[in-house]
Amino acid sequence: MTHPPVSRAAALDRRGFLTLAAAGIAGSTLSVTVGSMTPAGAAETAAGATTARKRELRAMWISSVVNIDWPSRTGLGADELKAEYRHWLDVAVAMNLNAVFVQVRPTADAFWPSPYEPWSQYLTGTQGGDPGFDPLGFAVEETHARNLELHAWYNPYRVSMQTDPTKLVPTHPARQHPDWVWPFGGKLYFDPGLPEAREHIYAAILHSVEHYDIDGVHFDDYFYPYPVAGQTLPDAGTYAAHGDGFATIEEWRRHNVDTFVQTISGRIKELKPWVKFGISPFGIWRNKATDPAGSDTAGSQSYDGQFADTRKWVLEGWLDYINPQIYWQFGLAVADYRKLVPWWADVAARSGTHLYVGEALYKVTSGVFTDPAELSNHLTYCAELDAQGTPVHGNVYFSAVHVPQDPKGSMSRVRADHYAHPALVPAMAHLPATPVRVPVLAEASARAGGVALKWLDTGPRRTAATSFAVYRAAGRGAAVDVEDARNLVATVRSSGGVEQHFTDTTAAPGERYTYVVTALDRVWNESRPSRPRSA
Repeated sequence: MTHPPVSRAAALDRRGFLTLAAAGIAGSTLSVTVGSMTPAGAAETAAGATTARKRELRAMWISSVVNIDWPSRTGLGADELKAEYRHWLDVAVAMNLNAVFVQVRPTADAFWPSPYEPWSQYLTGTQGGDPGFDPLGFAVEETHARNLELHAWYNPYRVSMQTDPTKLVPTHPARQHPDWVWPFGGKLYFDPGLPEAREHIYAAILHSVEHYDIDGVHFDDYFYPYPVAGQTLPDAGTYAAHGDGFATIEEWRRHNVDTFVQTISGRIKELKPWVKFGISPFGIWRNKATDPAGSDTAGSQSYDGQFADTRKWVLEGWLDYINPQIYWQFGLAVADYRKLVPWWADVAARSGTHLYVGEALYKVTSGVFTDPAELSNHLTYCAELDAQGTPVHGNVYFSAVHVPQDPKGSMSRVRADHYAHPALVPAMAHLPATPVRVPVLAEASARAGGVALKWLDTGPRRTAATSFAVYRAAGRGAAVDVEDARNLVATVRSSGGVEQHFTDTTAAPGERYTYVVTALDRVWNESRPSRPRSA
């Protein structure tokens, strides 16, 4: 998910971050611990800058390419790999996040036993090396146990971070079909103009959709590769063979990517209509100076640079969400956050596509973001736009390794100002809903470790809830407003049976509370609240 800087003055972009990570500078995942997440400057937060939203996506990217986040390095044993992944889930829970975007196909390889592509080299250090367990299956189980969504993240066209096909395992599709690939910019890519190459990519991705209980399919910003000075994309022959009817090679390239996006979108929904499909493109579609429909910016353009017509994908309704990488600060002349977020929000609102804003947490680490409150201010602004009727549905942070490092206290501030309470993932009205029953809250009893709740998920199993939301108000017999985000205590994954249990460990000893519980289906549609119980 790297991209070139919009200005030569930018200190460290994501491409630069990848370069450092490849050199081993990004840091080990387990070299940091989750702190108290209490911001040092909380008392200085401006009045009105805090928000409590009942529904917003809160996520972080967990990158596997060149071992940025997970695994932190190659050669770890199965138990070490599992421990590292659990560590990242602990980070997510501590931050009150509700989703993780996990890179499971970084370079035409796999984090699951795939019949189409080899095991990823980023697991064991050797492409094709069996890690001794099923990382994707493990990740799904552990993520859902914490009631987080798992969006499986795939890089569609990238084959290798180097250009020599002979360094790939002999069974690799790029070795079996050398005519499907070409080198560019020091990497190897599938040719997006070849229908047979696209069919292979569809099959590789859809295998995991079919066989794993993932919540989303996620692509980053790599389509045609980013431009490289002095180099030309080596696809003139493919254009000559497949480009009939297109006046220019640029139009044909955009058509290839459009076809890929539209086709994979349709095939995902044919397999599992509830699985979300989203893309995290470079943050600028086109500049207004180039196209009147573009944003008031002056940076690189994904429409022209990666031949990715991201605006079209949203307007055509091919995506469930768009997650643009708006990796810039307030007031940056070439790409102002205050101008790009409303531009994307307006585009997304036209088709009802959800908008999740990609946030450059790594730019706090690198020093590009000099204000420790930059990210918190971003969330305040997003909430203001949402409240004004132009939906902004959440934020995603790149990348996981920086979250517990908490550079300049930036994530502590985000948690205190905006994530002090849990949040439900925003429901998507166009996804299939399950008519979950209202839970029966049977018990609420104060104990030494908190308030123990027991409720029943009644009705036939076809209407069983996927998870539950627990709400609390102070005082015995108090009214519990389930629309007030401050009353949300937790979301809890269903145990699979009728009887469900949860202990509210945040309840203050000796205090009286009133509780209600709601049921949620797998796409976060919510039932009416149960009858209240006090403790």
